[in-house]
Amino acid sequence: MAAYDFNAPRLFLDIPLHEGARHTLDRAQANYLLSVLRRDAGEPVLVFNGRDGEWRAEIAPTGRKAADLVLRGQTRPQTPAGDLHYLFAPLKAARLDYVAQKAVEMGASLIHPVVTRRTQGDRIKLDKLRANAIEAAEQCGILSLPEIRDAAPLADALAGLAPERLLVFCDEDAPVADPVAALRQAAAATGSGNGTVPLAVVIGPEGGFTPEERTLIGDRPNTVRLSLGPRILRADTAAVAVLALVQAVLGDGRRGA
Repeated sequence: MAAYDFNAPRLFLDIPLHEGARHTLDRAQANYLLSVLRRDAGEPVLVFNGRDGEWRAEIAPTGRKAADLVLRGQTRPQTPAGDLHYLFAPLKAARLDYVAQKAVEMGASLIHPVVTRRTQGDRIKLDKLRANAIEAAEQCGILSLPEIRDAAPLADALAGLAPERLLVFCDEDAPVADPVAALRQAAAATGSGNGTVPLAVVIGPEGGFTPEERTLIGDRPNTVRLSLGPRILRADTAAVAVLALVQAVLGDGRRGA
């Protein structure tokens, strides 16, 4: 039997969750459950708020196109979020949506847009970033939502990182070498052994970092320059590749190892 119920729809509710709680669905949520998914009274819905774990709720119609959700029991307790900061130069709208969703799926605990010399994306809309984060969490069974920070200059974002946080710098000019070995060596240098390493990843804009920005990042202590191989990757592709790599080698992908 599968450990997770993929058949029940899942909704984020920004309310306290507890046994017997009753929540009136807004128009969009009610339309999604009653009209799009054609769910009936008493059918289960999984809900979460990023704080109180996941709960099973039942649909209680209150009209032809309106309904409440009544919480019946907790299905999963809240688990600690990971510790992976994702710093990235904003991209154009459609690719920005994709990157935000994939960062959540890959376990980013913080999403921070950084402004670089060659950033080409439009002004960041934090409400849209948050909506994409919620959608990804709903679809992928994720219990915690990442913190989303407003865009900041690259230098300010780097200065805001704790010194002990290992920064993975995806540098297209780095020598092509084994990225797994590079990550393990960098983690060992922190003295963390096999323990959890606080991580951050920084991805540049479509045109890459300028030489000055590359120097700024590389001069930060506790930073590892990483090549993603002999191919040139688009910024959104590089984001998925490095997040998967970092999680597998140093992050929560190692659970059970």
